Amino acid sequence: VQLVEPGGGVVQPGGSLTLSCEASELPYADYAIGWFRQSPGKEREAVACRASTDRSLYYGDAVKGRFTLSTDNGGKTTSLSMTGLTPDDTAVYYCASSRNWGGTYGSSWYIRYGQCYSNGMDFWGKGTQVTVSP
Repeated sequence: VQLVEPGGGVVQPGGSLTLSCEASELPYADYAIGWFRQSPGKEREAVACRASTDRSLYYGDAVKGRFTLSTDNGGKTTSLSMTGLTPDDTAVYYCASSRNWGGTYGSSWYIRYGQCYSNGMDFWGKGTQVTVSP
């Protein structure tokens, strides 16, 4: 699975930006897909993730109410709409997806109880820079 994230850029504080991620394929029935970000000196954090089965959603506390994850094209296109951006949102944003979860703990568990931890994802895009600055 290859993930490509066009987009990114420089935005003024209070502005909006939408990132998109195109997956080459989604061969699994029970998978998770979402967005992570990492800024210098900080650990990578989950921003927003979705389970393929029941479409459970996870949003990081820092972005709740401001960011919205959506999928289209049979799930191959995953978008992250960001509003009310602040300099704290400046980071490299990565799209990621997982292999098949299945078993006792499916992707829904991963999203709802695992809070979309980074090690649960198997495929990563190269990342796109988002800079929020006056």
